[in-house]
Parts: sequence; structure tokens; C-alpha cells
Amino acid sequence: MDSLYINRELSLLQFHKRVLAQARDPDVPLLERLRFLCISCTNLDEFFEIRVAGLKQRMEIGAPAPGPEKIPASAVFEQLQEEVRELVSDQYELLNQSMFPELTAAGVRFVQSEEWTAEQSAWLTEYFNEQVVPVLTPLTFDPSRPFPRILNKSLNFVVRLQGRDAFGRRRHRGMVQAPRSLPRIIKLPEHLSKPGEHNFVFLSSIIRVHVGSLFPGLKVGGCYQFRVTRNSDLYIDEEEVNDLVGALEGQLEASRYGAAVRIEIGHECPEDLQEFLLDHFNLQEQDMYLVEGPVNLNRLSTVCNIKDRPELLYEPFSQGLPDELASDDNIFEILSKKNVLLHHPYQSFAPVIDFIATAAKDRNVLAIKQTLYRTGAESPIVDHLVRAARSGKEVTVIIELMARFDEAANIALANRLQEAGAHVVYGLVGFKTHAKMLLVVRREEGKLVRYVHLGTGNYHHATTNVYTDYGYLSSSQRLGEDVHKLFLQLTSLTEASGLQRMYASPFTLFDALMDKIHRERDNAKAGKDARIIAKINSLNETKMIDALYEASQAGVRIDLIVRGICSLRPGVKGLSENIHVRSIVGRFLEHSRVYYFLNDGNEEFYCSSADWMERNLFRRNESCFEIRQKAIREQIRSHLELFLADNCQAWVLQGDGSYERLSPAKGVERISAQETFLEQLTTPL
Repeated sequence: MDSLYINRELSLLQFHKRVLAQARDPDVPLLERLRFLCISCTNLDEFFEIRVAGLKQRMEIGAPAPGPEKIPASAVFEQLQEEVRELVSDQYELLNQSMFPELTAAGVRFVQSEEWTAEQSAWLTEYFNEQVVPVLTPLTFDPSRPFPRILNKSLNFVVRLQGRDAFGRRRHRGMVQAPRSLPRIIKLPEHLSKPGEHNFVFLSSIIRVHVGSLFPGLKVGGCYQFRVTRNSDLYIDEEEVNDLVGALEGQLEASRYGAAVRIEIGHECPEDLQEFLLDHFNLQEQDMYLVEGPVNLNRLSTVCNIKDRPELLYEPFSQGLPDELASDDNIFEILSKKNVLLHHPYQSFAPVIDFIATAAKDRNVLAIKQTLYRTGAESPIVDHLVRAARSGKEVTVIIELMARFDEAANIALANRLQEAGAHVVYGLVGFKTHAKMLLVVRREEGKLVRYVHLGTGNYHHATTNVYTDYGYLSSSQRLGEDVHKLFLQLTSLTEASGLQRMYASPFTLFDALMDKIHRERDNAKAGKDARIIAKINSLNETKMIDALYEASQAGVRIDLIVRGICSLRPGVKGLSENIHVRSIVGRFLEHSRVYYFLNDGNEEFYCSSADWMERNLFRRNESCFEIRQKAIREQIRSHLELFLADNCQAWVLQGDGSYERLSPAKGVERISAQETFLEQLTTPL
């Protein structure tokens, strides 16, 4: 073992491999397997746009890779290259050797150009002439016509040409850019498909077959698809920026044409054209990936929701509701008597939307305050906030403009809320607002009463159907006071002191967690039972890892359920024998954050928006809230126990950084946490 810590980039790649493994799993329905293949592609895209791009920048200036290991960035890059090439090879082997044959057998056929019938060819030629040609711009190159700008992750074709153009000049190369307005996969009409089949054709195949008509008078010697991935990380100078929105808009535009970090090219492309493309984009051979299939596997995602083939998809279900919300009582009446825990996606997000909708209409509600990180397009939550503001209520919204890949959408919704009369406050530059908080102030019998919703996930009505998260509704006045103080902190930038039921980054959360880990360590040294359970998405903060190592050596039993990055090495003799780490990867994306400490029998349960990463603990505004109600604590405890018992979708981290998937031994009960929650909390449709 060269280091006490696992490199975060290599750990992240391990997660991407676990996602791809879902695409291989025969227990997963076929179109869902295809969807996991697509997800693995988009995951890898983001990995190059952010992580590899950052490594390349560090290599240019001779800086080490991020993390405590102080490994040269070039060394990490070399390791990543090997791992990524293996991953990409596995993706396309799975597609060509398994997915395509199985899809064809199931009546979902991707028809290759050499398989087109005369009728199909005629229809596709007409489609090309009527739907494609009018929006294409074929190009040839000369000193007055340089190589065009290529958008990040766009579909393009380099074309080998022979002959002279209309002006008598020899042409050797050309290019075709596929407009973003064109669908990447075209469904053939039923009369051109076999009965009961869905037949699809790639746009790339249509363009390649007909490319000769785009360069009349010239002979086409080949047409090869390629895609460039660019650095998409945004940099805002915290000291120099005067107008965050303006600076961000400028960066968003520039990021579309950031430095190239990867190029994917069809494998049949000749070497001279490969070299031509590499030279133009200032890339090395190591940055090139020759692929046997579409250069963007995510194109296939449009096929994953074929409505008449339910047997190829996960069984649909009707989301449940907690018993507390089954009555017809007003939400404020319910919460005045009992707190409510929601477990998404098994339980509906609708009560949260209804909570905001009711607050927007209720004449006794005076103010609504909410944080928004990701909300999605056409958010019903934003609709209700707009209505509340227009009706004269005090509406304050903390919008994080720097939510990666959602920056433009957040600028748009900020403008909409401001136009409605809401107070819009942008997240603090350098300290992203990632907390999930909602506060409603209501006048009841001459007094002001606070109601809150706190969560582990975003206020995004779509992702709550696929991300697992907790949402907590309460009328606790102590909790309401804490949330009030945190909103004041976010708007006035004054520190929220005297919190009773909550901790917050970047001020109190890290120290509180360290104190609790040290307390468990000291209890173990004193001969008392000591236990820590944490369910988080990522762990890489080294001081916290070191504290967990110390606690393990003292005899604390530590179970970590870490979905993605984990830099801690578990099970190492003399270091971490008492630490066990597992990752749950299944139908839903595990996203909830839960912390448990035995505390000498005075158990503590916390839910949070924060992972145990350096950025979450020191460079973000995060919230962490305590659960004190016995029934809800027992509910969360049973969930944690189920995750730790999972032997179907759990991967166990080894000390060397690799993962081993668990499977039930012969005669051992099969346990899947996600499947159990589906059985307990939902109703099949």
C-alpha cells in the first residue's frame, strides 16, 4: 500500500465501472440495461470535462494531482488512461456483442446501412433530402476557409475528398457538422419494419451513405464520425468579479469552446485523418479513442422508453405516502401535531410541492424562504413561488448560480422570480449554497409559527423519481428558529450562532462531526460500545478519514455506505480493520446522507445535504439536521440496517481500491434494499 488514501479520480472511475456493471446484469430488464449503458457514457463525458480537464491543466504547470497523496498529475493521468480505455472497450464490446443482438431478438432493431432494404433506402433518401439537407452546411478547407469551431460533444464528420471544386482548386478534405436540431436516431415507419418490431437508424449512417450528394463534382473517399470533449469547468475570479451573472454568462459561452481534452473517432478512420484531427485540436494520440459504434452512446437513450414493450422495462409503481399524510387535513394542521419523514422515490414528492402550493395560497402565510440548487425546467415549485410573490407574500429565494451544468437554467429562473417580486439572493461566490431548506412563516392566533422542510436532495420534481432522498416536514419551533438563522446567514452573510438542532457548513458541521468521531473513539478506549454508521455519496476529506482510522484502531465499529468516491482504505491491518465500506448501485441513484453515532447509548441520528468531502465541509453552505422523534429514528435505523444487509446490489470496497460485488450464497436469503423499499412503500401499477 503506497498511500493511506485512495486517489479520488481512480475511485470515481470505479463507480463508473459499477454503473456499467448494471448494463451487464441479466436481472435488469433489457431496455434498462441499455439506459445504464447510456448513463455510463454521460458519466464518462463529465469525467473528461471536469476531472481529466483539471488534471491536464495541472500537468501543464507541473502541479500534483488533487488530494493528499501528492502524486504527480502525469502519473495519475497515465493510470486513468489505462482504466478509461478498458472502460470504453467494455462499453462497446457490451453494445456490439450483447446489447444489439439481444435487442434485435426482442424486436428492437438498429438497422445498419448494409441491411437496408430497397424500400427503406428510398424512404431514408427522401428523409435525408427533405429533413437533413436543408439544415446541413458541408465545408471544405482552404486559407480563407479554416477549420470551423466545433461545439463541445457535438456530432461531426471528416470527409476525404478527391478532385477539383467549381473554382478549379483541388480539395482533399471536407467536413459536415450535424446540427443539434436533428434527432440522432430515426424511427422507421411501421410499414418499413417487420411486424411487431421497432426499427431504428442512426443519423450518422444516413449522413455517411448520402454524403457524396453534399459535395457535387468531388469524389468522396470516406466519411468518418468524430466528437470532441472540451474542458467545461467554469472559473470565476472571486476577487475580481463585480457582476456574477454577467461573468457566469460569459463563462458559459466560452465553455462551449473550451480546450479539447478528448476526441472520439470512428475506428475505420484512416491514420492520416486521425493525425489531421489530433493536430487541429492540439491533442496527443493518448487523447484519442477509436470506437466501434456511435461516438456518443447516449444517443441510444431515446430508445429506452418504448411504451408498448413493458416487459423490457422496470415494473412501474405508484408512489406511497406516509400514514400521517393520508388524512384530508390541511398540511399545517397535520404538522402542528406530528413531524413527517418522506423517503423518495418510494414515497411521493407531491406533499412537498403541495406544502409550497398551500403556503402560496394561504392568507395567513406571511413569508416563504427557500434554497434552490437544481430545480429542472418548468418547475412547479417555482410556479408556486411566483404566485406567492405576486400575491404580496414575502418570498426570498437563495439561488445557486454555480450549480454545475444548470447555470443557464438557474439564471433564467432567477430572472423570472425577480420579475414576480421575489427577493432573489445568489449563492456566495466561493461558497456554493447546497443546503436544502424551506421555511414558511404563518400567523396563527396572533403568533408567528414557523414550518420547515429540510432534505438531503434537490427541490427537483423529476429527479425525486430516480434519486433516493429523505425529506423532513416539521413545525418544531427550535428547528424553525435554526432554519431562520441559517437564512439570515445566507442573505446578510452574518454567522448563524446558537443553533440547537442543526449544524451548517462551512462553520460548524466539520467540527461537530470530528467531535462525534472522537467521542466514539474515546468511548471505545474506555471499554464502551462504540459505533458509527454513515450513508453518504462521497468521502475524501483527509482529516476526517484520519479520525475514522483512529476510531477504528480504538475499536469503534464503523460501517460506511458510500455510493461514489471513497478515499478511505478499509480493512487494512493496523489501520482500519474495523471499518467496512460498501456501495449500493441499483435501479435508483442512492443520494440520501445519514449520520449515526451510538454515543454510549444516547443515539444520534442526522440527515444532511453534505457529503464528507473537503468541498462540502469547507467551501459550501450545507445543512445538517437532527432527528429526535423515536418513530422516525427507528424508521431510519431500519433503513440503515437494510442497506448493510444488502447482498444483491452492494459492492464491498477492498483495501487496494477495488470493489467486489456481493451475491447471496446458496441457501442464503436474497436481500435488496431498494427492492424491499419498493415492496414496503409503493404499490405496483
